[in-house]
Amino acid sequence: MPRLNNRAFAVLNQELQRLCANKPLETVRYSIVLKRLEKLRQQAGAPLTYSEIKAEIADIFPEFSDRILKQAARLNQPNPLVRPAQWIASLAIGAGAIAGGLWLVNLPYPMIRWPVARTAPLLLLPSFMRMDHNYRQAIIYTEQADQLINNATSAQDFELGEAKADQAQQHLNQLPVWFLGYYPQRYCAWFNCGWRFTLDEFEAARALVGRMEAQIFQEQNALQQLAAGTEAVAAAKQRYETVQSSEEKIAILAEWQKGMDQLSEIPPGTLAGQTAQTRLNAFQRDYQTVAGTSADARQSNSYVQAAKQYAVQASELVQNPPHAASRWQEAARLWEDAIQQLNQVQDASPGYAEAQALRAKYQRNLSEIRIRQTEEAAAVQAFGQIQERVTRLIATTQQPSPETLAELEQIINRLDDVPAGTTVSQSAQTLRSQAAAHLQKLQNAM
Repeated sequence: MPRLNNRAFAVLNQELQRLCANKPLETVRYSIVLKRLEKLRQQAGAPLTYSEIKAEIADIFPEFSDRILKQAARLNQPNPLVRPAQWIASLAIGAGAIAGGLWLVNLPYPMIRWPVARTAPLLLLPSFMRMDHNYRQAIIYTEQADQLINNATSAQDFELGEAKADQAQQHLNQLPVWFLGYYPQRYCAWFNCGWRFTLDEFEAARALVGRMEAQIFQEQNALQQLAAGTEAVAAAKQRYETVQSSEEKIAILAEWQKGMDQLSEIPPGTLAGQTAQTRLNAFQRDYQTVAGTSADARQSNSYVQAAKQYAVQASELVQNPPHAASRWQEAARLWEDAIQQLNQVQDASPGYAEAQALRAKYQRNLSEIRIRQTEEAAAVQAFGQIQERVTRLIATTQQPSPETLAELEQIINRLDDVPAGTTVSQSAQTLRSQAAAHLQKLQNAM
């Protein structure tokens, strides 16, 4: 033990630094006292008392605080409550040796435990207590797991049963093989242990836990399959109510049937299988209700598809106008055929709404086609009549007259009325230019 410990030295050194702060001439005094204190820290012996500490400092620093000296003396004294280090070390070594010996004789090796069990069974008390505890816990958790798994009413029962089976397996794993059939008389006389585990019982317990683990695995897979099938059917039902297209409805019905097939594949002996059967009955009733019109849906879908084909042909026929009236007439006929296909869709058919929407669209297209056909026919007829008159006037009229000028003006106005986008609109503009030029010539000649 040093004569001056670190705590006391720190207090004294702090006071010395305070006294010598900002005083370069005090460095010598500070160094002398510091060397004395460092030397005392290195010396072993009885701790310095108040008077001894004061004698080392007061001759160099007579102004040193007496309060600090007393504080340092108190800190330098050993704590009377702390036991001597030698005693503590001896107790620690002894306790370690005892614990090490007990650990050694309780190792799970028959070559160690059998001789100890015959001569000094008391040393195996920790092993007996641990084996007794593991045996009791294994039995308790096995029974609890068996009850939860074989009488399960929900998925939570299987989750809790799985946890109990895992705990039972852990305690079974803690039972050493040499323990099977062993019965410590004295320990069981004191603690009333009731275990005499034979190899057959041990294997039976392990087999039971193994079967429960396999059953849990099967139930978990079945529950996952139940959730997947139920979700597929629910999604199909929800989508069926929102779509309008017959094609989509037929595809959704196939997904609906696929989900029910998945539910029917769940093993009936599982909890999920029993639940699946109940749900499957309800799903099948709903499916039969909506699938009863599947034939109508397919028929209406065929009408709709045929109408769309006519519509595609009609659209392609009138691309890049202008066209002759005969082509507009052919396009109108195709639109009429498309509408006729849609008219065959029954009111109760699943595709009726889609058919009506297409019918309204096709009716608008048919109206536009008929207008274009009428405009084309009228424009061609009018242009033919006007062209003959203009040609006749240009060829026969060389002298202007009011009647000729009025007729030319009337022809120009009629040419302006020829609709744009027809096959004769460009010819009408050319003819108008000729008529206007001839009119100007006659007007200049008057």
